Amino acid sequence: MSAAMLLPLSSRLRVVSVRAQQLFVRIRPHFPLTVSGLAVLAMALLALQGFGYRRMDLVVFALTVCALSIVTFSALMVTLSGLWLRQRLRRITADALPPCQAEAGFPNETGFRLPALAWLPLMTLEWRVIAPDDFVTINRINSDDHTQDEEITPWRRCRSNQLVRLFTLRDVLGLCRFSWRQAQHMPLLVLPQTGRIRTLPVLRSMESEDGIPNPAGRPEGDRMDIRRYAAGDSVRDIMWRVYARNRHLNVRLAERSVFHSDRTLAYLVTGDADEAAAGVARFALSRGAIGSPWVFGADASDDTATSLAAALPLIAGSRPINAALRQSTPDYGLDRFLNRQGSTQSACIIFAPATPGPWTQRLQKTLQSQPGPFSVVFSTDGIKDNKPEPWWRSLILAQPAAAGTSKDSQSTATLRQLMTEFHKLGAHVVMVDRQSGLSFDQHLKRV
Repeated sequence: MSAAMLLPLSSRLRVVSVRAQQLFVRIRPHFPLTVSGLAVLAMALLALQGFGYRRMDLVVFALTVCALSIVTFSALMVTLSGLWLRQRLRRITADALPPCQAEAGFPNETGFRLPALAWLPLMTLEWRVIAPDDFVTINRINSDDHTQDEEITPWRRCRSNQLVRLFTLRDVLGLCRFSWRQAQHMPLLVLPQTGRIRTLPVLRSMESEDGIPNPAGRPEGDRMDIRRYAAGDSVRDIMWRVYARNRHLNVRLAERSVFHSDRTLAYLVTGDADEAAAGVARFALSRGAIGSPWVFGADASDDTATSLAAALPLIAGSRPINAALRQSTPDYGLDRFLNRQGSTQSACIIFAPATPGPWTQRLQKTLQSQPGPFSVVFSTDGIKDNKPEPWWRSLILAQPAAAGTSKDSQSTATLRQLMTEFHKLGAHVVMVDRQSGLSFDQHLKRV
């Protein structure tokens, strides 16, 4: 007996259902009739059988025959024209397109151009990019040379060497269609948005010396550090003589007995709603917020980078672009990264999403097993209030949110719990909101 026969009835039905769905998805683009075409065909056949033959209604008979002729002729013309266009487009897509570096959320022209094909008899050709995913495709017609230029708008970061397009040829009545997929070589690098981030707190981790194990503890030393007064500072630390001269409030603090690490390690951990974390990592590397020199790594790749030009492809390629891969757990490679770089001699800054997931427990085990020190930078696209709004207010004040922002926002309770768990492990925790550009400490106070 086969293995499929040994499964329970529910499992066998589930397997049959999955196979049927896969077969339907595979056959659907090649089926020439649309839903409207099937409806017209079914109604024409029923009317022809019920009124044309049984009651010998000549008017209904003529109308149904005309409807069947139109559907048949449309299906034949669309199929033959689609087969001819597919062969013609294979020669066009055989040439590689120039490399394209884009940013998520902004339109870009790929360089793919087709003639307007105005000579098609009562048919229109349209296409869209289906791989990589999360792309919006607009086909613009140039009135000067009567051509169509392709414009794509990616909404999330990705890295790919080809574009896969779905071409669809339809008749003007919407009764029939002919679809096919074609791939074209094109090096594509889509970088994440940095949002409204303009500044970041000092992310460069510190290592202790002179016997102070924890840099976050109370520093001991001479009162040498001077900075501007901030809310919460003691009145005793204010330099009143300086204030009397220039009317500026400055405070004198004891210097911290710490020193900067000679080399900083930075790593991007991916997970659900990790687009904000990738954007913060890109901003920190491009603005030098982690100091210099540094070594950067990311999930889904064992490569490392020591320059911005080499780090950007790692950030873009940290997200799987295949729908099947996106459902699986991303490859967590922080432990391998630390073991190769020698974490005992360098501090490490970790960029992570503010959404709890499978990566949370793995990162906690890494912080417990590795010596550190560590700084964890959580990133989110908006912070929601814990109080639920009344249903009538959501109906009246409902507004369409931007793509990739509202669905990735987190509540204050979730953020506070996540940051508290990692703060207890001895890591320096920072929260960055990409939507507003603000940074917060472990107590969700603005820094």
